[in-house]
Amino acid sequence: MPQGLTLWLVILVAGVGTFVLRLSFIVLLEKIKEPEAMRRSLKYVPPAVMAALVASSILVNDNQLFVSLDNHRLTAALIAGLVGWRTKSLLWTILTGLIALFALTSL
Repeated sequence: MPQGLTLWLVILVAGVGTFVLRLSFIVLLEKIKEPEAMRRSLKYVPPAVMAALVASSILVNDNQLFVSLDNHRLTAALIAGLVGWRTKSLLWTILTGLIALFALTSL
């Protein structure tokens, strides 16, 4: 079998496998009545995942934990967090974080 055809076959099988796996959860969860406590707790999954992604990109550098004021990403995140806490505005939080990070890395 030619190498290009093998690659496309692997991509196709992986795609179908992923689709079937995800579809199985949709079909099964449709038939199973989950407990109310689980349903309430699931709303916290997206913010928890986002916090984990953001925290790892801020605190980890070259596979090392980097918690210091020399960490410009951490300092910019703290500034943005303060602005977000005070203004409750996502737009101002993001803009402040971007401007702070740009200013700190430019110094």
